[in-house]
Amino acid sequence: MKLSGKLKLSLLLITGFILLFAGCQDPPIGSLERAKYALNQAGKSGALRYSEKTYREAEELMKAGWMEMARQNGRFAPFRDYKAADSILNLAITTAQKATTDAQTQIQNLQALTKAEREELYNDLLEWREALNGALTKFRAEHYWNSGELAYKTSEKLMMNGEYEEAREVIAEGKESLKKMGAILADYDNDEATKIHIWRRWVKETLDDSKNSGGYAVIVDKSKHKTYLIQAGKVIHTYDCDLGYNSAHQKMFSGDGATPEGKYIVSEVKTNGRSKYYKALLINYPNATDKKRFQENKSRGIISGRARIGGLIEIHGEGGRGRDWTEGCIALTNKEMDHITKYIGIGTPITIVRRSNNWP
Repeated sequence: MKLSGKLKLSLLLITGFILLFAGCQDPPIGSLERAKYALNQAGKSGALRYSEKTYREAEELMKAGWMEMARQNGRFAPFRDYKAADSILNLAITTAQKATTDAQTQIQNLQALTKAEREELYNDLLEWREALNGALTKFRAEHYWNSGELAYKTSEKLMMNGEYEEAREVIAEGKESLKKMGAILADYDNDEATKIHIWRRWVKETLDDSKNSGGYAVIVDKSKHKTYLIQAGKVIHTYDCDLGYNSAHQKMFSGDGATPEGKYIVSEVKTNGRSKYYKALLINYPNATDKKRFQENKSRGIISGRARIGGLIEIHGEGGRGRDWTEGCIALTNKEMDHITKYIGIGTPITIVRRSNNWP
C-alpha cells in the first residue's frame, strides 16, 4: 500500500518526536533529597562545629547541584542533561557523610581528652584537699581550691551538653587556680620555716617560767587547734579550740580574721553574763610588739593607711564547732571555759604560736 506524501511526512515527524523525547532525562530529585538528608545529619552530628570546613564544602556542593538541576529544568526538554547535577549532588552526599564521620571522630577524641583532664583535676583537688585538711585555715588558698572545685563541677555540666572545648577551658582555669594555691602554700611554708624557731622559743620560755614559779600558763598551738593548760612547766589539761576564720597567719589588722601570735597575759576575766560568748579571758592584744609591727606594715604599705590594729582578743566560750569561725579569738566549749577559769586569772601568761613541737 502506497502512503500519500502527507502521511509519510506525518509519520516521519511523529517518529522524530518519539526519538527526540525518548532521550529526555528525569531530574535527580532523589539525589537532591539524599544530599539534603546527609547535610542535615551532618549538622546534627556537630559537623558545623567540629568539621565546619567539610560541612561547608558539602553545603556548597548541594547548592551547586541544585542550581545545575534548576538550570537544566529551564532548558528545552530534549536538550536537558542532568548528569552533571547528579554527579555534583552525589559528591555533596559523600562530602556531608565525611563531615559527619570527621565530627564524630573529633568529638570522641575531645571527649576522651576532656575526661582525662577532668580526672587529673579531680586527683589534684584530692591531693590539695588532703594538704589543707587538719591544717590552719589558709584563707586565700581555700579560695583557690574552691575555684578549682567549681571548675570541676562546671566541666561536668558542659560535658553533658557536649561542649567539650568549653569544658577543657574551664578545667584549665581550675588547674590555674590550684597552681596559684600551690604558690601560696609554698610561700606559707617558707614563712613558717623562718619563724618556727621563734615560736619554739616562746613555748620554752613559757614552760620555763611556769616551772620556775610553779604557776599556771596557757599555750595555744594554732596548727593543732589545741589549747594547753600548763602548771609548773607541765601540761595538765588539753582543750580543742576553734580559731579565727583566717587563722593561718599573724594578725595584721582589725577584721582580717587572723588569730594573733605572741606572748600575752590575761587582762580581764569575764564571767556572769559579761561576755557575749558565755565566759571569756581577755588578753592584752595588741602588745608593744604588735603595735610596732602594725606601724611598720603601714609605713611599708603592706596594709592600708586606714586600717586599725584592733583588739578584744579573747579565749571565750561557744566553741566546739569543729571549724574556724571567730574574728580572731580562741573559742572553747562552755564546759571547757568552766574548767579553765578555775585556774586562770588576771596576769596569767597566754602564749599563742602557729606551731611548735617542744612539749614537756
